[in-house]
Amino acid sequence: MTIDRVNAAKFTSRSLGEPHDSDFGGEEAHQLFNAAHADICCPPMGHRISWSDCYGGADMLPLTLKADLFLEFNGEPRPLPGHLTEKQHDRALRAQRLATRIRREAHRRNIH
Repeated sequence: MTIDRVNAAKFTSRSLGEPHDSDFGGEEAHQLFNAAHADICCPPMGHRISWSDCYGGADMLPLTLKADLFLEFNGEPRPLPGHLTEKQHDRALRAQRLATRIRREAHRRNIH
């Protein structure tokens, strides 16, 4: 008997619901996290996964899980890779600051 593979994305909601999504930055926050994550994952010399696929992989996550992409387990920002351009580095720093704020507020609201 074979067991079909289940895509977990079907069961993961991108939205935290209101007012949480809006309070955490809404669509602008989603786009910032998606782009910064793709920048970090895809060095300029190429990567086996495309930038747009990395962007899409992050896009399906809710803001709290996107925030976790930029933070260590203890809530501190993860070190940024050296391959980022100045623009990408600035975007990643903004994403880290927002991630810290979202994770702190999500913890206060008991949202995981």
